[in-house]
Amino acid sequence: MIRGFCKTNLTIAGKILCMRTVFWEDNQLKMIDQRILPGRFEVVSFKDHASVARAIKDMVVRGAPAIGAAAAFGLALAGYESTATSSRALLNNLQAASNTLKAARPTAVNLAWAVDRVMWIAEKLKDERSPDELRHLVLDAAQRIADEDVEINKRMAEYGALLIDDGDTIIHHCNTGALATVDWGTALGVIRTAHEQGKHVHVLVDETRPRLQGARLTAWELDQYGIPYEIISDNMAGYFLRAGKAQKVLFGADRVAANGDVANKIGTYMLALAAHDNGVPVYSVVPTSTIDLSLEHGGLIPIEERDPEEVLGIQFHGERVAPVEAEARNIAFDVTPNRLITGIVTENGVVYPPFEVNLKKTVLGK
Repeated sequence: MIRGFCKTNLTIAGKILCMRTVFWEDNQLKMIDQRILPGRFEVVSFKDHASVARAIKDMVVRGAPAIGAAAAFGLALAGYESTATSSRALLNNLQAASNTLKAARPTAVNLAWAVDRVMWIAEKLKDERSPDELRHLVLDAAQRIADEDVEINKRMAEYGALLIDDGDTIIHHCNTGALATVDWGTALGVIRTAHEQGKHVHVLVDETRPRLQGARLTAWELDQYGIPYEIISDNMAGYFLRAGKAQKVLFGADRVAANGDVANKIGTYMLALAAHDNGVPVYSVVPTSTIDLSLEHGGLIPIEERDPEEVLGIQFHGERVAPVEAEARNIAFDVTPNRLITGIVTENGVVYPPFEVNLKKTVLGK
């Protein structure tokens, strides 16, 4: 049985399943394989930290909060992999594993945040606990991160739902639902909560090329929740915004700088520009763990570039689109400057400009 909060209800082949995206069961880390949705639903198991790091890099699991929880559980696996007989030797093994996990994807700050939080506990208690006790403490810390994520997402959703009006059409970019977190979601969690409050909402789902997280994952989740939606190509958003056919733009983030610049899935910047030009509010929905106060502005956020084959391999009517000799770039994220962001929704409330002042207050509580 998965510990903690109620899991997401998913309807698969007519059966309702109750499951988290990332969870610990039978001394293994288990995750929904997001590469093959919506065609197939499979849960894959991991027994070592190196395979977890590969799964993060290969996007078996994706979404900043989800990969943070996965990495924390990866550290727990590293603890059980280790044959160390002293707590200091175990800590050295955990440190090596943490380096491997943190290198898997550089843009999402939640990954490093979760690993560092678990390592802080292990470092603090290394001289007071036996190796086996330390292993259990690492697992408990990972489980707390997972459980807290669900609670935080639901608090964010309540704040964010206050921004949604009955009858709103919302443009949503990438996937920010239960699949991108341990459960419930960030921006899509806001939409889900507004829907459950009885508000009539309609979602325009950016397909989100090249990996189509919107068309594949967000559309699939909206199906589960019974929320009406239409998939649009990424370059259609400007039309709907200019025509007055969308009232809000919502997305998550992989990292938010101290000044409110938002790093999110590629295409977010163009969407925010079009929304700003047409007076449509733009909200990023993130837990405070995604806010990186150590980075003054978004230009300092490391941006991941992925395999060009993700772009070149796109097919149309079963045929490869690009010429065989074509080259491509595959930048995974872009940075939306704070001037285009109306507000940032967190578990502590909605943050408005000046972000340099108010984000710090929200994160640090002062």
